[in-house]
Amino acid sequence: MIKIDKELLNATSQKAKASQRKRMNYNFHKKNSDRFQRFLNALEPGTYIRPHKHENPDKTEVFICLRGKILVVEFDDCGEIIDSIILNSESGNYGVEISPKAWHTIIGLEQSTVAYEIKDGEYNPDDDKNFAPWAPEENSPKADKYIDDILVKLKISDLKK
Repeated sequence: MIKIDKELLNATSQKAKASQRKRMNYNFHKKNSDRFQRFLNALEPGTYIRPHKHENPDKTEVFICLRGKILVVEFDDCGEIIDSIILNSESGNYGVEISPKAWHTIIGLEQSTVAYEIKDGEYNPDDDKNFAPWAPEENSPKADKYIDDILVKLKISDLKK
């Protein structure tokens, strides 16, 4: 039995805080070739996950908020926001399922935010994500502004760094 408790969330969050990327996974799956991927995704404010979709191979992705607040944003093919939700167990918005081929990103809105993430299929870094050509690359100087622009468009001002 693997227990998903406060200790595990705290340990994963501490690693995210110490990480240059401001995020950290804790994998429950044993191998990248497992039939589906299951992991904790600890996110700190300011981490940037470039908008992407899972296509060829198509994969469904699920995010369940265990702690903190997570903004999930879905885009059209031109990069315009078509849907969003703030996941937060206190508000009753617990999770979301992203369809294959849907452009999306997630943004941690509070310190020590942790999601339980599930994704179909094997993990292969060469074809896991199709990155949006209209979004800045990770580690780009434009990434912070891109996140800020999303928050402004959605009128979200409660980012707690």
